[in-house]
Amino acid sequence: MKPSINICQSCGMPMHHLIDFGTNKDSTVNTDYCRFCFVKGKFVDHGITLDQKIEQNIAFEEKRGMRREDATILAHSTLPNLRRWKGLKPVE
Repeated sequence: MKPSINICQSCGMPMHHLIDFGTNKDSTVNTDYCRFCFVKGKFVDHGITLDQKIEQNIAFEEKRGMRREDATILAHSTLPNLRRWKGLKPVE
């Protein structure tokens, strides 16, 4: 079995280095969420819906050069399975 890597449980970003991780309210490292999603114990995008997060991720991956179709498949197959979104379904 392949060892699992840490991925942000909000956006799916791989977290390899200490700097990648978010922070808790007391400034300790939060190993569940990345520094772009979780700062000082709060979600940066508090109130965002799963559908909005999916669109955000698709746009981000497109800017990085991924085809929209591939980015859409990736976002729809990853985000709904992450801890923050578990149990929620995209509207589609």
